[in-house]
Amino acid sequence: MSTLTLTLNGEPAELAVATVRDVVAHVTGRAVGDDGAAADGRRLGVAVAVGGEVVPRSAWATRALAAGDEVDVVTAVQGG
Repeated sequence: MSTLTLTLNGEPAELAVATVRDVVAHVTGRAVGDDGAAADGRRLGVAVAVGGEVVPRSAWATRALAAGDEVDVVTAVQGG
């Protein structure tokens, strides 16, 4: 897997990633399956947008990334 330079949550990043799933695994520190679910069965509690467009969880494994992409990974937080 090659290293890509992209923007992750507003910050420049160089990551060895190819897909949105790879970024989610990097950010959460957990293995993510082809279906977008955590391999450990627990909820991930994240949503992802690339270039301002939300990427459905079902497409995380197939949504390829390119150098320069802007990726936002947001975490659900409880409370109020």
